[in-house]
Amino acid sequence: MEIKEQIKEIKQSFRQMMDGMVATSMRQKGLQYKLNWGATLPRLKAKADEIGQNYDLAIALWKENVRECKILATMLMPPDKMLPEVVDIWMEQTDCQEIAEQATFNLYQYLPYAPDKAYTWMASDKELYQLCGFHVLSRLFMNHQEPNERGINEFIDQALAALQGDSLMVKKAAMNAMMRFADLGLVYERLAKSALKRANLDFL
Repeated sequence: MEIKEQIKEIKQSFRQMMDGMVATSMRQKGLQYKLNWGATLPRLKAKADEIGQNYDLAIALWKENVRECKILATMLMPPDKMLPEVVDIWMEQTDCQEIAEQATFNLYQYLPYAPDKAYTWMASDKELYQLCGFHVLSRLFMNHQEPNERGINEFIDQALAALQGDSLMVKKAAMNAMMRFADLGLVYERLAKSALKRANLDFL
């Protein structure tokens, strides 16, 4: 019952965070949620900080078909306690760019097995999986995590495929990852520029 009571209290708090303009703007951009209070991310982050990491609560919140519940779930889930199978379930149940990106930035980049998931997702034929894969790798590169030789080749191959694909959001994520890759050092920068040149793509 304690989790149920917590969720009830959390949902009531969303009413105070309600922002109709934000919710309307999202609908106009095609973001359809069963329920969307339009709460801003800083306010959700403040709520997450107030609650603290909580595995059971995160699992329960994710099951709610409410934008704010899902985002809060990604903020409350302890990365070191989230099993790969649970990540797979969450990914299967992710159906829009905002939730995919929030899960990546708040949670997936911190998973102990983040690189493995990123390479798997990057090679997927599903847009949101690819998006998460490139975003996770961007974050890992930003934290100076260097890939091994196999990882370098795989990343470059998948990034080039994405950059020549049809999905604008995946293209953006792939180019951002390529730029972060190049920032790892001179050797990486040369590899990135050479790969993009071979594909007749400009390095932004």
